[in-house]
Amino acid sequence: MSLDLALSIARSGLSHVNRQLALAASNVANAATPGYTRKEIQGQANVSGGVSAGVHSLEATRAVDAAMLDQLNAARAKADAAAARATLLQGVEVAHGAAGASIGDLTAALGDAFTALRAAPADRLLQARAADAASDLSARYNAVSGAILAARQSAQDGMAADVDRLNGALREVSALTDQILPLRARGLSTAELEDRRDQAIATISSVMQVRTVAQPDGGVLLISSGGLGLPLRAATGPFSIAAAAVGTPSFHGPSGTLPGVMLGGTDVTARLGEGTLGAYAKLRDAELPLAQAELDVSAANLASRFNAQGLRLFTDSAGAVPDPTIPYAGGAWIGFAGSIRLSAAVAANPALVRDGTHAVAAGAGGATAFAPNPAGGPAQFTTLIDRVLRQSLGSEVAPGSAQPAFATTGLGPDGSLSSRLRPGLTLAEQAGQVVASQTGLRAEAEAAGKSASDLLGALESRFAARSGVDMDKELASMVTLQTAYAANARIVSVVQAMYDTLLQAVR
Repeated sequence: MSLDLALSIARSGLSHVNRQLALAASNVANAATPGYTRKEIQGQANVSGGVSAGVHSLEATRAVDAAMLDQLNAARAKADAAAARATLLQGVEVAHGAAGASIGDLTAALGDAFTALRAAPADRLLQARAADAASDLSARYNAVSGAILAARQSAQDGMAADVDRLNGALREVSALTDQILPLRARGLSTAELEDRRDQAIATISSVMQVRTVAQPDGGVLLISSGGLGLPLRAATGPFSIAAAAVGTPSFHGPSGTLPGVMLGGTDVTARLGEGTLGAYAKLRDAELPLAQAELDVSAANLASRFNAQGLRLFTDSAGAVPDPTIPYAGGAWIGFAGSIRLSAAVAANPALVRDGTHAVAAGAGGATAFAPNPAGGPAQFTTLIDRVLRQSLGSEVAPGSAQPAFATTGLGPDGSLSSRLRPGLTLAEQAGQVVASQTGLRAEAEAAGKSASDLLGALESRFAARSGVDMDKELASMVTLQTAYAANARIVSVVQAMYDTLLQAVR
């Protein structure tokens, strides 16, 4: 082996170590940079004519487990979706009130007010207290109904924001891929660009969970958990959703007024899969409309059962009492919980809670006959109060005849939803179930979010250990590189000394 070849080999070693040291410095500098993965440069022996001719530095690469990235994205989609649900449902839970102030508690308080009035029917203070208890109960229904509608609007607005975020991330993936493809074709490193693309894909997965399928040329295919192939070359969009004001009767569907998430000209709302966008859609179109319907069913039966016994205690803003036996979908009583109120007549004359507001004719399967206490009638009139306590607040509309059942199917503005509640026998039982179910939704979302977040944290730790920058390993690698650099430099020094000796001998 000639001195020239030895010098060339040593110089190639120095060059290779220089590149490795520079990359190690970059790893250390970016150790805390989000999305950065450890890079490394491998060497390849140069062989010429069967003789070693030094080392050739390959392009920088990264060691990333694609399957683990997909698992990370799936856990991220679940965790972010659960967090979005918990945030929106919190307002509904708060509106139900603290212990003692929910519609279940206030229904029981209304019964207590009538029980107290039964002992002293002529007591004007007790009459007013009964009317006030009814007013408090209707106000709580109003508050919860308003919170549900506000949460539905927030879900609609969240969908619009998510579509913008999704489109922006898709454009970023497309732009980065356009940079990666020509570099990969020329055999150059694309590691840094791939890190940035993975971060954009993570953003996409937060909105709509995707699985990444790597292509040989450096491109990627993105397939959502709902089975959609996400286009990466669309000039605009490709997703869109129209702005909308959500009303209680609003729903999404062929005959509905709420917009869907469009991919080109196709409505893909039902295929969004995991992620915040799908979570918002389910809240807007299913969970919250069902909560509203359950609340409406409870409020409508409250008003109807009092009215059936001769006391129009609750009405809507027009003074009407809904019939909860007619179908909910398309009915006039959609959103009744938002308009229920103490009747104007009772508000003006609380004594009506003792006397009654109208006569009732006996009917098959219905209430028994009732005639209101006439003006100047007995001050200790208890007939209506007894009917309220035994029938309106009880399980029978008349002795031996059960109250009409609370509706559990055909709910939602389009009639497509079914309640998870077991139909109660009394108003208090049904109201208690509504409260327990709706206040439990946020807790369920938080529990699901914690489970997903714990999994995400564990996966992130494993990913960091496998693909992130370990400072101890980098420092150990730098010591090894320092030794290799010194050895190659020593070879250069020795060859230089030998050349000097040779030149002196020639002279």
